[in-house]
Amino acid sequence: MATHTRSGNRSAATVIIVIADILAFILALWIVMYLLDANRANALVSFIQDAARWLAGWSYNLFTFDDAWARVVAGYGLAAVVYLFVGHGLANRLRHF
Repeated sequence: MATHTRSGNRSAATVIIVIADILAFILALWIVMYLLDANRANALVSFIQDAARWLAGWSYNLFTFDDAWARVVAGYGLAAVVYLFVGHGLANRLRHF
């Protein structure tokens, strides 16, 4: 019985890690697109921007650097790091539970 529970915890931990990594990837992709001045009229770029803005809603306007690129890197980058740390930390705790 304990083996079944541990296996379920590992599966749930893997799902959490994958989700956290995907969220961080979307945020990092937007940072790269912004820095490379991607065409915001493009549907893919617009979708990534909207998704990243939603994911980083709590942090994208947190910093007030003079340069816009620094605000984007800091705000969206912070959100990506938080998703990674929280997701991987939660998964690690779940695996050892």
